[in-house]
Amino acid sequence: MGLLARLLKRNAARPARPNLDALSDIAGLLNRPAISLDTPELQSFLAGKRVMVTGAGGSIGSEICRQVARFCPGRLILVERCENALFEIDSELRGRYLGTDLRPCMADVTDERRIDTLFREHRPQVVFHCAAHKHVPMMECNPGEAVKNNVLGTAVIADAAAEYATAAMVLVSTDKAVNPTSVMGASKRCAELYVQGMSGHSQTRFLSVRFGNVIGSSGSVVPIFKRQIAAGGPVTITHAEMRRYFMTIPEAAQLVMQAGAIGKGGEIFLLDMGEPVKIIDLAKAMIAKSGLVEGRDIDIEVTGIRPGEKLFEELSCNNEVAVTTSHPKIAIWRLPPASETQARLMLSRLSEVTGSPRTAVVAAIQAFVPEYLPEQSVVETQKPATQMRLHRPAA
Repeated sequence: MGLLARLLKRNAARPARPNLDALSDIAGLLNRPAISLDTPELQSFLAGKRVMVTGAGGSIGSEICRQVARFCPGRLILVERCENALFEIDSELRGRYLGTDLRPCMADVTDERRIDTLFREHRPQVVFHCAAHKHVPMMECNPGEAVKNNVLGTAVIADAAAEYATAAMVLVSTDKAVNPTSVMGASKRCAELYVQGMSGHSQTRFLSVRFGNVIGSSGSVVPIFKRQIAAGGPVTITHAEMRRYFMTIPEAAQLVMQAGAIGKGGEIFLLDMGEPVKIIDLAKAMIAKSGLVEGRDIDIEVTGIRPGEKLFEELSCNNEVAVTTSHPKIAIWRLPPASETQARLMLSRLSEVTGSPRTAVVAAIQAFVPEYLPEQSVVETQKPATQMRLHRPAA
């Protein structure tokens, strides 16, 4: 065999190199128009205000910081416990938004004394509470930590907001709080209940915002698939029928901000995210977009559902109705609120079990979130998610 023939044969045997630049258009993977919620309401809500963002270095928190900075806040307080993440977002904002009064604050939201100091010093008028543990498998292994950060940390921020007369506090929640099968989802439902219980008992408007998976956020499937494609595969999914609602990071950030602008207090808001996306279809789309051929250049491997995962995320519990707002893509879920007494009791009980074995933590959560069914088979009990059912009140 001649030299040219040997080279051609060797090159043909090499796996194709993926075009990773083609995967930079994350929004294009959703196959729907981008949702923009930028309105004059946000200008009046944020301009000149002292705005605090917890979890400011995370995917959602950092984007909220960028979006808030566009509206010329009087002061932007960045609360983050990870030094590197805080340094990165602070440096970025200082380079892009000259003249903005930025205050980077190292703090853990569960540290009551530190949070009290920050609220007393800065007197935030608007708080976006993004700090949370969000990874389902990690929280299944560490349920006490989910309770500490997601529930007790939320209570610390909410209590401080009420004490220092913050105008609005917006809790970032998740669709995993609906009929939760995971510790993470159940802990976020507890956080919603606490925030609802605080509503109406101070000058602060307490609101919650639920949305689905944020495409492109740290730990989400898109960055994971991108790394797997770059490494030559396999691209791993947990179940061939798994579906998720997706939105982009800017969409999620804008929803949180918009909710704060239009909310009256006690509501749980949700963005209409369109049809749920099959994870395997997303994987195939990313493989094709990178210039590879599934089955020839790279494989897809099904690894099995992990503890706490659902096949289909739900947008509302049974018999819940979504009521439209002034924005066609935002609805309000009508849920029975918790009283302040119930919220305080829940907080007291959960704070007692954070260092306990998993069974004790799960039992304590179930006492306040009875729809939380951690032992139920996710495959047998899940049905495809239904469309958002909107109720338009009579004129």
